[in-house]
Amino acid sequence: QVQLVESGGGLVQAGGSLRLSCAASGSIRSIHFMGWYRQAPGKQRELVTTINSSGGIDNADSVKGRFTISRDNAKNTVYLQMNSLKPEDTAVYYCYADLTTHWAQRRDYWGQGTQVTVSS
Repeated sequence: QVQLVESGGGLVQAGGSLRLSCAASGSIRSIHFMGWYRQAPGKQRELVTTINSSGGIDNADSVKGRFTISRDNAKNTVYLQMNSLKPEDTAVYYCYADLTTHWAQRRDYWGQGTQVTVSS
């Protein structure tokens, strides 16, 4: 009943920029958190950044000063502006949401992932 759809991944040279989008759709009553995780081949999935219902932001140390999360509440959408990209940023980026449906069920949801590749 709820779907997260990511877009914006691709191939970019080191030092370049990408902008990711994630739109949540379905029977949503309220969103508590939305954000981004990433997973490189052979590595654990790790937090990148999140934004909560009050606008509070949590960032991984590795992306502070380079990545910026933002939201459009009317569209139930979050964005990730990635600047000064490094090869170590290469990973599949996953959108997630902690939300309550119109049926008053609070659940976690994940997007399908979008590939970001940064060449040196």
